[in-house]
Amino acid sequence: MAFVLAASAGVAATLLVQQIANRLQKKSGGGKGDDIQERSTTSSAGGGAAAYETKRAVDEYLQFHFASPDDLLPYANGPKEALSFTARLAQLCERHCDALADFTGEREDAVALDLGCAVGGATFELARAFPHVLGIDYSKHFVDAADLMKAKGYCEFESVVEGDIKQRLMAAVPADIDRSRVRFMQGDACDLPSNLVQLDCVLAANLLCRLPEPMAFLSRCRSLVKPGGVLVLVSPYSWLKGWTDKAKWLGGYYKDGQPVRTADTIAAVLSPDFELVAQENVPFLIREHARKFQWGCSHAVVWKRKGRTL
Repeated sequence: MAFVLAASAGVAATLLVQQIANRLQKKSGGGKGDDIQERSTTSSAGGGAAAYETKRAVDEYLQFHFASPDDLLPYANGPKEALSFTARLAQLCERHCDALADFTGEREDAVALDLGCAVGGATFELARAFPHVLGIDYSKHFVDAADLMKAKGYCEFESVVEGDIKQRLMAAVPADIDRSRVRFMQGDACDLPSNLVQLDCVLAANLLCRLPEPMAFLSRCRSLVKPGGVLVLVSPYSWLKGWTDKAKWLGGYYKDGQPVRTADTIAAVLSPDFELVAQENVPFLIREHARKFQWGCSHAVVWKRKGRTL
């Protein structure tokens, strides 16, 4: 795809993000599931994309991404290592993205994509290192909340204490993050525009096992990442029929009597075009109410696109 370089690397990267956003705007058909329900996002009942179009989902994710550690987990004996999930994701991307180590000034500004960004916690954290970050999510309500966080830097949310009892708390973007580096758009990870330009870093966190067409997304990754760029996939591999038809699961089932594991399927799909450079376990914590939490441990894999950007 032809792309006219601007006079400076910063302008070029800004135009690149604008170009992606324009194409996504054409693809997006608006949010679904506006019939608001009060089921927690920690429920295993499924529900598909509509589960993230609720006020409760927005509140839970604002808390998950932005709440202070004491508000999220006010217990001394709780799993503290699961806090600051979005910051740890951004640090993982930063450690492995060669485009950030440009000592000559000859490259364009590095651009990152946070796919399945929810309310934008990791998107903002990526902006500590990346001059340009685009967050994309299928949920209109999530994107609206992320846009509000960009505009104001903070917003109130409701946290369930017990039953119908709730308290109002504050979500805030860290003051040392430049929010102007970030942009949010609504889009479908399974049906991204075919002519998107390639990026230096693509993060897809806790997304894969919530997609209706996960193989379509994986197959698309080659064209999303620049040669030398990184694809960071983070997932607990929580396959549920309420989200993904079982015939489309990437793992978590038996074939010919042998277990099929998601990490092996990912490797089989990506290995021709990517090299596995790192993997680790990344714990996370979502609060349902004051005395009930979902603790998870996602598997993070960092794949570097083969070849080099000239």
